Amino acid sequence: MSRNNIGVLLIRADANTQMGTGHLMRCLALAQGWQAQGGRVIFITACESDGLRQRLSDEGFQVIALEHPYPDPADWAMTSKVLAAHPGAWVALDGYHFDPAYQRQIREAGHPLLVIDDMAHLEHYYADVLLNQNIHAGRLDYSCEPYTRLLLGTRYALLRSEFLAWRGWQREIPEVARKVLVTLGGGDPDNQTLKVIRALQQVDVDGLEAVVVVGASNPHYQELEFAIRNSAASLPPQFTIRLVRNVSNMPELMAWADVAVTAGGSTCWEISFMGLPNLVLILADNQRPVARGLQEKGAALSLGWWEQADEPKIAKWLGMLVRNATQRSKMARLGKNLVDGRGLDYLMIFLEN
Repeated sequence: MSRNNIGVLLIRADANTQMGTGHLMRCLALAQGWQAQGGRVIFITACESDGLRQRLSDEGFQVIALEHPYPDPADWAMTSKVLAAHPGAWVALDGYHFDPAYQRQIREAGHPLLVIDDMAHLEHYYADVLLNQNIHAGRLDYSCEPYTRLLLGTRYALLRSEFLAWRGWQREIPEVARKVLVTLGGGDPDNQTLKVIRALQQVDVDGLEAVVVVGASNPHYQELEFAIRNSAASLPPQFTIRLVRNVSNMPELMAWADVAVTAGGSTCWEISFMGLPNLVLILADNQRPVARGLQEKGAALSLGWWEQADEPKIAKWLGMLVRNATQRSKMARLGKNLVDGRGLDYLMIFLEN
């Protein structure tokens, strides 16, 4: 497949409060790269967020909305029609609910298949290309077809175009970190963001500033807004907390921040690329190996499972990190070593041939 005739890419990924937006957002990175090579992208998605669907449309991608995702039969009924209208087109599949039967149907319909995975949780994979961008991917045992090409590790991390513009940027490490970014994913159904906000108020550092980012699928925005507004009177005047939702300038916020508190999802690879020292709060089982791997590499500190990480623990660890410039400098360097921002380039080599 030449760069001048790259054709159509069909992306099947979903986003909602429970699964968050990570699957769809990393597929957005793939879509941007495909479009940049002159190709056309069609998203087939059960996405609860109007804002996220609008972003896909604004970037020039066709969006076909599904009301009921797989295993509901309505999913395959619609998806198979789209596949039939684009014979031989590449299909990208990203979501834990797409089982071997779903993958096999795509291949049997005559389409080459890219599966983006995190856990090797399925008994078998029918992908032509299987990509796992996580730090622990090389330790997983995949059962797949003889023809499957495995792309494993942070070398293949998919970053959106707004991040790639920051390649080569160098972070300054202040003696005391006063700018904190909090981002716990697109959903955060258990509202751990509120716990982190309360922990921030216990960190005794003059001039602390925090920006709290919540995703389009976060159902707790009003509660968080109320908590921040009510706490303002009791905080020192130089301590500010700002709440923002569904942002489009995440790289700028990561460049602004000195440290971050994140979940253990795909945001970690954006954080690593930007060289931002961070604390990782584990919100789901599949985030455990990510947090462990980042800590082993020295690129982040794991706060552990969310139920064991209370407000005093978060405040204590954050307080230690903001005062330790040597550790933050090391974390920034090691994080950038993990993700060089060329994952999409490496992937496109396999999709174009």
